Amino acid sequence: MVDDILIVDDERDIRSLLSITLEDEGYSTLQAANANEARAVLSTQRPKLAILDIWMRDSDMDGIEMLEWVKSIYPDLPVLMISGHGTIETAVQAIQLGAYDFIEKPFKEARLLMMVERALENAKLAQENVELRARIDDDSNPELIGNSLTMRTIRQSIEKIAPALSRVLINGPSGSGKELAARAIHSQSDRSSERFVVANCARLASERVDSELFGAENLQSHRRVVGLFEQAHRGTIYFDEICDLPMETQGKIVRAVNEQRFRRVGGNTEVVVDVRVISASSRDLPNEINEGRLREDLYYRLGVVPLSMPSLADRREDIPVLAKYFTNRIAKRIGVQPIKLSDEIFAAMEGYDWPGNVRQIHNVIETLLIMAPNDRKQPVGLDLLPAEIQNISRLTANSDMEQMMSFPLRGAREAFEREYLETQLHRFGGNISRMASFVGMERSALHRKMKALDIGTDIQGEVKKS
Repeated sequence: MVDDILIVDDERDIRSLLSITLEDEGYSTLQAANANEARAVLSTQRPKLAILDIWMRDSDMDGIEMLEWVKSIYPDLPVLMISGHGTIETAVQAIQLGAYDFIEKPFKEARLLMMVERALENAKLAQENVELRARIDDDSNPELIGNSLTMRTIRQSIEKIAPALSRVLINGPSGSGKELAARAIHSQSDRSSERFVVANCARLASERVDSELFGAENLQSHRRVVGLFEQAHRGTIYFDEICDLPMETQGKIVRAVNEQRFRRVGGNTEVVVDVRVISASSRDLPNEINEGRLREDLYYRLGVVPLSMPSLADRREDIPVLAKYFTNRIAKRIGVQPIKLSDEIFAAMEGYDWPGNVRQIHNVIETLLIMAPNDRKQPVGLDLLPAEIQNISRLTANSDMEQMMSFPLRGAREAFEREYLETQLHRFGGNISRMASFVGMERSALHRKMKALDIGTDIQGEVKKS
């Protein structure tokens, strides 16, 4: 998208030079010779950036007054001030009033373009932060949804972990809720009023990873970039997929984590921070150490308190709870009426293994909400589920049907009952009480039926034939 930049300067040659320079870089420009013309432009459209000259002839406002007016209308509009007669006092005043920076005339083309790019990028990041805060407003008190024993145990562990300052290493499959657990730890800690900063290690650019984490500074220009560690001062930094960091950077993190101090890239002064570190990985960490992708000393620095997040297949009884939770939450977010989920949808969901875990069930529910008929009074049917989940409820019936047809009635009935009960046992993770409720049998009667059909369970609830 083309960025509109408003140039306000009383000298036509300066306006023309600025316009040509910026348009050569792909920007579009608007021009004004004085404050009156600038106000006329701003009353009809909002540019992405304004460049204001401080001293303007034939104008009822100088640049400083114009800056105050602009900020009263568009508080988040980035503004660069330019002047050939500037002083330090003027520059400080402009920045205090909200200007992004100050450039003296005559200016170099490269410096101008750099300042424009930085100002636009800074404004974009600020807007993204506003939108992100609005989107995650409901997550200010992160919830780990589920009534299973596993999830109750995890919530109890978080209650104990949160008040401490110990570093935490969360392990679990992709999409299982590791970041949500980290946010819950932060929100229940004494640092909850400070920032929770996410370092997505897989997305950090390899050539800039050190400066993104630790910051950078140019001693000659006195410019500096604040890194993620510094941004998380007095709060929490969360390393997502820690194994994706370069080995050299891992070594630097060992010291930063242990000593809570580091040097910015290009700097010679040590920065002292107070940061709680929570890390996460979906991989087999001992194997990553053996393969040379994770430093052993970093593993032990980060893993003071371990926390494991289970796959959704290991807590199937939470699937209906999650489905209902996401139905109401997503419906509210995207502005549609909630839907009713049928019993056959719940049965198919509980039988599916969910390789994408909680993230996958979230996406499936969002698809159901979008694709469901406008009449939301009736429960939605199985046909709206993705094919791979629909097939779960049909596999058993189809796979052995031909073989069953060759049995006498009694043998076919026993084969069907055995296959049916083994499938339900797997679906409910070995929970006999929930299985009995679903199939419509008393628990004792179900036990007798399973014994008669030579069906048993081990301590993990896996199906075993006697």
